[in-house]
Amino acid sequence: MKHMSLLKKFVKDDRGVSAIEYGLLATLIAVAIIVGATALGNALDAKFSSVATTVTNGK
Repeated sequence: MKHMSLLKKFVKDDRGVSAIEYGLLATLIAVAIIVGATALGNALDAKFSSVATTVTNGK
């Protein structure tokens, strides 16, 4: 009986849930920043390559 009472108490305890949710949210935000920075870096690389080609060719 005592074990069942402890198990019920453990299942109802939700103090750690908030920490896990915040951790998942922080991870999601970090992934979004990494994806955005990668996309921006690729776009800038393409633009600077285009500018370099134009300057080199003198057009």
